[in-house]
Amino acid sequence: MDVSHIFDPLNDAQREAVAAEPGPLLVLAGAGSGKTRVLTHRIAWLIEGHQVSPFAILAVTFTNKASREMRGRISELLDMPSSGIWMGTFHGLCHRLLRMHFEEAGLPQSFEILDSDDQYRLIRRVLRELDLDEAYWPPRQLQWMINNHKEEGRRPHHLPEGNDLQQQTLYKVYANYEELCQRFGLVDFAEILLRTLELLKNNQPLRETYQQRFQHVLVDEFQDTNSIQYQWLRLLAKQHNNFFAVGDDDQSIYGWRGARVENLLSFEKDFPGAQVIRLEQNYRSTGNILNAANAVISYNSDRMGKNLWTEESEGLPIRLYAAVNEVDEARFVVDQIQSWVEKGNRRDEVAILYRSNAQSRVFEEQLLSHGMPYRVYGGLRFFERAEIKDALAYLRLISNQNSDPAFERIVNLPTRGIGNKTLETIRGIAREDEISMWQATNKVIREESLPPRALSAVIRFIELIDQMSRDTQSLELAEITDHVLKTSGLLEHYQKEKGERAQGRVENLEELVNAARNFVVAEEEELDDLSLFLSNAALEAGEGQAEEWEDCVQLMSLHSAKGLEFPLVFLCGMEEGLFPHQRSLEESGRLEEERRLCYVGMTRAMQELYICYAEIRRLYGREHYTQASRFLTEVPKEYIEDIRSSNISRPIFRSSITNEESPLAKLQPGRHVRHQKFGEGMVDLVLRGRENMPVFRLTFLTLVPSG
Repeated sequence: MDVSHIFDPLNDAQREAVAAEPGPLLVLAGAGSGKTRVLTHRIAWLIEGHQVSPFAILAVTFTNKASREMRGRISELLDMPSSGIWMGTFHGLCHRLLRMHFEEAGLPQSFEILDSDDQYRLIRRVLRELDLDEAYWPPRQLQWMINNHKEEGRRPHHLPEGNDLQQQTLYKVYANYEELCQRFGLVDFAEILLRTLELLKNNQPLRETYQQRFQHVLVDEFQDTNSIQYQWLRLLAKQHNNFFAVGDDDQSIYGWRGARVENLLSFEKDFPGAQVIRLEQNYRSTGNILNAANAVISYNSDRMGKNLWTEESEGLPIRLYAAVNEVDEARFVVDQIQSWVEKGNRRDEVAILYRSNAQSRVFEEQLLSHGMPYRVYGGLRFFERAEIKDALAYLRLISNQNSDPAFERIVNLPTRGIGNKTLETIRGIAREDEISMWQATNKVIREESLPPRALSAVIRFIELIDQMSRDTQSLELAEITDHVLKTSGLLEHYQKEKGERAQGRVENLEELVNAARNFVVAEEEELDDLSLFLSNAALEAGEGQAEEWEDCVQLMSLHSAKGLEFPLVFLCGMEEGLFPHQRSLEESGRLEEERRLCYVGMTRAMQELYICYAEIRRLYGREHYTQASRFLTEVPKEYIEDIRSSNISRPIFRSSITNEESPLAKLQPGRHVRHQKFGEGMVDLVLRGRENMPVFRLTFLTLVPSG
């Protein structure tokens, strides 16, 4: 039998993994080492070499895209359809089982899947039925709590009610939510996995049927499995013990959403006699990038260990740029991209990576100003994000109280007891009298034409907006934004939510204050600063991202970058407190995950890698002096070229002026200046020293003269 088409494209380690004898096997596949190839060739070898029926193979991936890609490769290798293989995502395969065995699972045949938004609305219904105030019991936080319990296999009856009132309430919400789901035949995403596991555990004949059927169980991205996914895999692989897992403990970066790197680390204990094969040859990055990434990840103690290498050249060193601030960082990055494109390269070969989604705003601003198309991969542009639109709606309403879209968006956000029935009454009056909803609400208040509870709620809302409008009359734009975020309760509303996504929303709102502080108004403008800022935000949101097929720069968070690769990568915001994130310094085990995230970011780069950090960064509307990330100190100097200080000087000048009419008193960051000693330069930073004396920090494109 000729199997050269299966083994010839493989290196030695890949061949060893593909041809391994049946039994438990863990393939530690480093970044860019060909793990998908190993999985597909393993399945092809089982079918062609071991004569295993495609119907006896279960292959689990984490994305539908990966599943489709593997199916296509297997069909090509075998020159036959691969439709007989049970291949798909955890949710897809479990959903298939539930549809086939709905009665045994206690579900109606036409059960309905709840997406995240539907689940959120159902939880809000539970709160209304239990007469619980959403201000004290945020639905998003409860949604996170319910999903977290399900992912750990815990039903309401597994939770101790205890004597604690809060625990009792959480138990009641979860139990009532479950009751509604069961009554109406609803299944959320976490329930799909839990219900399938319970179905197999509690139904011995069915369990044994599938254990007998699936002679070989294979799983991709094993390091990203959570507790319930691992239980499901072990259960199905129990009879034949042919469990083929491919993963990389150094790329386990989703602990915040339930992934357990411990599943991979305990594989040899859970499967006695298991074989471990390491794939260490990298086909993506240059030698310098790999050596630097290896050095960083070696500081993690809790890992199985491997060392990536390549037959390619050492390549260029990693370029390190220490920016003055986040604006300088973004300008530098965009300048380098322009140079890259001018050399005949494509924009879609470039990725800008960052730890926090809030960092995208400054890069978006610079890319727009340079007319350079871009796309935020796997997410929305800054001014399109829901929490930013919420904040802008508050700002718009205090600027123009007759803005109906703004009114409708935030009249009950955070929840204040203004329901749909009340809003319908207000809308009806607005339509009938041809007035705005704000005016209609005031009419309702004057005429007391609502039930007392609803009337009280709308009065509080009107008073809140009026009070914010008065309080912000004499404030600067950034101060207005900060005041509205805090006084409206919007910031506190998102701070109450749990998880990485909720934290990202808070960071986005804080970045909005920075956007307001950095907003530049031309002197000839007649509109007030707030109106101009709102108009600019609307225009930027309406710019529209480049389409996926366009040649455009890719912006993305480090978590979104996993699995991708780019010839040119910028790893930005490498500062303590930002990356590693401040939370990782406060929670046990999180720092090692942050270091793995850094490793993932570095190994996205194929040819060139730039690492940037800012000496000063605006956070929460204030200037903060920063410290370079500890991850930078972990990269050996021989792999880094420091390009920041070769031709840039940054002297600080303290002005002695006290006259507010002096031209110096009006200098703002970004203003170009000429100095008799240093030549052409730019104002980077303006601070106030003793007795309110201005302190300017300037950047000059020439070396500071000696003496």
